[in-house]
Amino acid sequence: MFRAVFHQGVATLIVAGLAWFWAGPHAALSAALGGAAVFVPNLLFATSLWAAARSGRASVTRFFVGEFIKVVATLALLAIVAGAYRDLHWLALLAGLIVALKANLFVILIKA
Repeated sequence: MFRAVFHQGVATLIVAGLAWFWAGPHAALSAALGGAAVFVPNLLFATSLWAAARSGRASVTRFFVGEFIKVVATLALLAIVAGAYRDLHWLALLAGLIVALKANLFVILIKA
């Protein structure tokens, strides 16, 4: 669970570095914010599931409610970034978002 979140964080940092190289600091920050919009809610969700499992209160309902909150938090963070960051580089934001969402797929492909 935390391994997947770790891969998302590393993938976000890689995309931000590539965006800095290709398009400059605003693109790097945009890519980092796009990845963070996925990474942060996933980290909180993984921590919540881990705590529930350790306390013996894990349930299907808790999982689905947590997943719903995670999706809403991701959308809210993206809306906040789009509204607050004036120099947003949309392509870099989407690259960070997509790479963070698919980070575990990339890890599977690299190991194969």
